[in-house]
Amino acid sequence: MRSIQRQLSLGLVSVLVVVGLVLAQTSLWVFELGLQRYLEAGLRNDSEDLLVALVRGPQGVQLDERRLSPAYQRPFSGRYFRIDFADTHWRSRSLWDQELPLLDQPGLHSNLQLGPEGQQLLVLRSDYRRLGQAISISVAQDYTPVRESFQRMRQVGLGLGVAGLLLILFLQRLTVRRALRPLESAREQIAQLQQGQRSQLDTQVPEELEPLVAQINHLLAHTEDSLKRSRNALGNLGHALKTPLAVLSSLAAGDKLDAHPQVRTVLQQQLAQVQQRLNRELNRARLAGDALPGAQFDCDAELPGLLATLNMIHGEHLDLSYRAPPGLHLPWDREDLLELLGNLLDNACKWADAEVRLSVTQVDEGFVLVVEDDGPGIVPAQREQVLSRGTRLDEQTDGHGLGLGIVRDIVEAWGGGLCLEDSEWGGLKVVVRLPGR
Repeated sequence: MRSIQRQLSLGLVSVLVVVGLVLAQTSLWVFELGLQRYLEAGLRNDSEDLLVALVRGPQGVQLDERRLSPAYQRPFSGRYFRIDFADTHWRSRSLWDQELPLLDQPGLHSNLQLGPEGQQLLVLRSDYRRLGQAISISVAQDYTPVRESFQRMRQVGLGLGVAGLLLILFLQRLTVRRALRPLESAREQIAQLQQGQRSQLDTQVPEELEPLVAQINHLLAHTEDSLKRSRNALGNLGHALKTPLAVLSSLAAGDKLDAHPQVRTVLQQQLAQVQQRLNRELNRARLAGDALPGAQFDCDAELPGLLATLNMIHGEHLDLSYRAPPGLHLPWDREDLLELLGNLLDNACKWADAEVRLSVTQVDEGFVLVVEDDGPGIVPAQREQVLSRGTRLDEQTDGHGLGLGIVRDIVEAWGGGLCLEDSEWGGLKVVVRLPGR
């Protein structure tokens, strides 16, 4: 989002600056050109007035000063002239001790010539023939006030342009943010999908996003349907294999193999391994196929019922307790977490003397689940053996076996870690670390 907004802002700023500079310079150039044409008309009238003021006198051509504008009499007034004819020239008194340069060609010269007191002059040269002589008249006007006015206009225009640019950027940012709000909403909904808080994206979106949202929803529905079919097929396969395995197990336990005890032993061992491997692989396949998140696990809602059920199974003499932050939701499938915690707590209850405790904490890296009991525990040398292939240390007690193997499969599927430690009560402490989502 931020990248799109930044690109749009930079692009808009670049376009506005370039277009603004071009328009400003073009406008000033056109305005100045028009003003020079207007001033040229005034200079041409002054030139014609000077031409009319040339009269024939006793000594030849004379200039009738009575017909001159008073501005030509006042020093450095900003209005000047120069008249060239034969081998001599006249200049206005307003030039004082300065000289107005003779231009090379007739016409208006906007390459402003330096004049008295550093004034910038707009000069017009006109060539005439009067009283039998070729006469060149150059009239000039101080252009400095106009240039200063242009400079002030440029500064004011620059200030207004910057203010306008900031206003446009502010409005553009609001517009872009409002236009991209549906994308931000879609991103939040996708995050909610990942956390299991929804199963579909809202379809009330701008028409530009409708194809994308429709395609995502179609993909989600197709994936969920495929997931359901896969789970049903796995369940059917498990039920279909359980009956043949039960028949083979009963035959192996029957009296028909009394004459072959070695065969009976090998057959029972192999069938037990097949049964365990089947359960493990079916569970692994179910976890691997969990492409869509289900309902999240609400600790406050699920844990009391789970502990109450285990108390009913294992007896009221056990003190089952849990500690978890109020309102904590674990971002994984509810059924999977019930299976994970159910196996851990069930094993702890089978081995505990009086107390079993579950702790759920949230850390920077994710979540930590701890189940500990006050039972006999497991020596460090045998802990890795307990987690492999459903091994049981005590054949008389159905615990610390296949359940921990299933727990390990679930934790590995989620990218977490599982370790066995000593409990502060002297029993076993199972620590599950799960990454955050």
